[in-house]
Amino acid sequence: MAGGTVARTPHFALHRLAFSANSAAIQGHPETGSGSEPQSLFIQPGVWLGAMVPKRWARRAVTRNTIKRQIYSVAALFEPHLMQAAHVVRLRSAFDRKQFVSARSDLLKQAVRAELLELFERAALSSGPRARQRP
Repeated sequence: MAGGTVARTPHFALHRLAFSANSAAIQGHPETGSGSEPQSLFIQPGVWLGAMVPKRWARRAVTRNTIKRQIYSVAALFEPHLMQAAHVVRLRSAFDRKQFVSARSDLLKQAVRAELLELFERAALSSGPRARQRP
């Protein structure tokens, strides 16, 4: 990821790309083509979030969707504590299918949520003075 890794847990990584100072200037002068400056993708400042759950680590679609829902749910709790930037939560390893037999068991949801809470707590601490305790 271009921005850099902010926090990691055994199964997840959180990447962040801070907004450039000239993103407002780019909005008024969108030039494209060879030789032009790279454009900022995010014109409006704010906390942007994406979730990347590859098939490699979560084979079943129901599992991938369950993990994404947990990511967005936990991220909403921590949004006030994160710096204004583009964030991507990435599943970086599989959950053990022997331990979590069902594709969307309550046990899997609890494990994912606990790990995401830990991930976002670490990210909030690295965001500076806006960081606080768990919401």
